Amino acid sequence: MINEKARETSKRTLIIGMTPSWFLLFGTIIMVAAYLGKLPNNLIGGFAVCMFIGSALSFVANKIPFIKNTIGGVAAIAFTCAILNHFHVFPENLIETVKGFVGGNTSFITFYISGLICGSLLGIDRNLLIKAGSRYFIPITAGIIGAYALAGLVGQVAGIGWKESILYIAAPIMGGGTGGGAIPMSEIYGTALGTGNEVMFSKIYPAVTLGGISSLVFAGVLNSLGKKKPSLSGNGVLMKGFTMVESEEYEDDDSMTITDLGTGLFMSSAFFIFGRIVGNFVPVIHYYAFIIITVALAKITGIVPKKMELAALKWYKFLVKNFTLALMAGVGITMISIQGIIDILSPIYLIVCIATVVGGFLGAGIVGRLVNFFFIESAITAGLCMSNVGGNGDVAILSASERMNLMPFAQISSRLGGALILIIQSFLIRILAG
Repeated sequence: MINEKARETSKRTLIIGMTPSWFLLFGTIIMVAAYLGKLPNNLIGGFAVCMFIGSALSFVANKIPFIKNTIGGVAAIAFTCAILNHFHVFPENLIETVKGFVGGNTSFITFYISGLICGSLLGIDRNLLIKAGSRYFIPITAGIIGAYALAGLVGQVAGIGWKESILYIAAPIMGGGTGGGAIPMSEIYGTALGTGNEVMFSKIYPAVTLGGISSLVFAGVLNSLGKKKPSLSGNGVLMKGFTMVESEEYEDDDSMTITDLGTGLFMSSAFFIFGRIVGNFVPVIHYYAFIIITVALAKITGIVPKKMELAALKWYKFLVKNFTLALMAGVGITMISIQGIIDILSPIYLIVCIATVVGGFLGAGIVGRLVNFFFIESAITAGLCMSNVGGNGDVAILSASERMNLMPFAQISSRLGGALILIIQSFLIRILAG
């Protein structure tokens, strides 16, 4: 009887686990409070309004095929919120609450990022990381160099300048999306340059979206090329003579409990604080870099018990599943300036974005062949999965290229490749913009 009820519930349309009628009832309470100036300016108010707006916009965006299959519902949330804020749709009470929630004393962004870094890195299969990681980073590195070089060249010729093109277009595109890329990168830039994080985010975020759209287009192009030129493609196999054995190590464990979420939260907080401590002694490098390095070393050495690794992964998945939409709503309201995007967007800007993506997949594909990888597979995983919009972008890229079995390598690109970009930019922002 219970199973029948569960199956019946799963067939219905649900938003945040509830029917649309209940969702709208609770949402109406929240928004009425905001427009009456009664929305609590604290953690509860921030969570409530951001979860409602983010979930509502995601529901609508994912019903529109063009948005769902291009920039995705997550990016649509941020831009829609920014547009609504630009036209003064949101009341001042709501805006102030969200500002304090996202980047004020509450600093939900920092909370989210700490869980993202810890869980995503500890969640990678250690055997896969050790077995293929060292070789796989060769085309990833080549893709980064190719993206930076071509973007810098085109930007210099077009008049933007090679430094501006690398710092504010190429790096954000190759940085692993929004939550694990653009947001922490804006903090790195803001700290180094002494400017507000929201200023930096507005400057780099357009490149992330345009790069993601371009990557999706080229995924289809490379798939077609592989069919026309079979010698360039492994038909889903990355390396000649290499067969990837899927590991069940990190599949969801039914024995996991709610307590494990607390374990994951505690671990991610500890790693974050340790990174901050080390960062105080080496201020030239942003503390995010030390968090990434510490967690990666813990994973490679295997010193963290598997149960704790799974707890961190579970906490990461909980954050992504429940709070990403809320974060994007908050980011759109507080960190994206539509006027700033209008001021910066131009045909030349778009060309540099495309050049970044092209340089990335060409560098990854060509050098990948030198280490016995197939050109198409290397270009897609080590190239396009670096320049897409992060984890959700991996699904879109591999779906468009008909190579979903390469997801583990795509995840390495998004997670560790994106982390590598943050480390690189911790140095470059001080060197090139200093």
